[in-house]
Amino acid sequence: MKHNWPSVTAALSIRQPWAWLIVNGFKDIENRSWRTEFRGRVLIHAGKKYGKEERAIAEAAQREFGIDIPEALDLGGIVGGVEIVDCVTESESKWFEGTEHHPYGFVLETPVVLPFRPVTGRLGFFNVCGEKSFLAREVAR
Repeated sequence: MKHNWPSVTAALSIRQPWAWLIVNGFKDIENRSWRTEFRGRVLIHAGKKYGKEERAIAEAAQREFGIDIPEALDLGGIVGGVEIVDCVTESESKWFEGTEHHPYGFVLETPVVLPFRPVTGRLGFFNVCGEKSFLAREVAR
């Protein structure tokens, strides 16, 4: 299936290895502390931080789910894209936390890996064309 990803300018920053797991089709939900009405394509930005905690998460995912995550992951830029199709508070997904700190899950479909593109990340949804960050409720469906 062909996607017109270059026209997408909305991005969401996610720490590695979660960003890699999402764009490679393993992780079908993104846990968040905030709800969104946003639906549609969004670029996945891999955050710059990748330390002991993130390496431990990658090792646990490898053990628990048998996923071979590369040791070297792209950091600080766009790594792919995905479609957000829903925002839920309950899910059967093995990736859904549903905790007090992360009660919402963005349901993800049609992941795609894109060539790495260095971009400075921001909190929430942000525009990769250099315009201001925006709140999810400000994005038209």
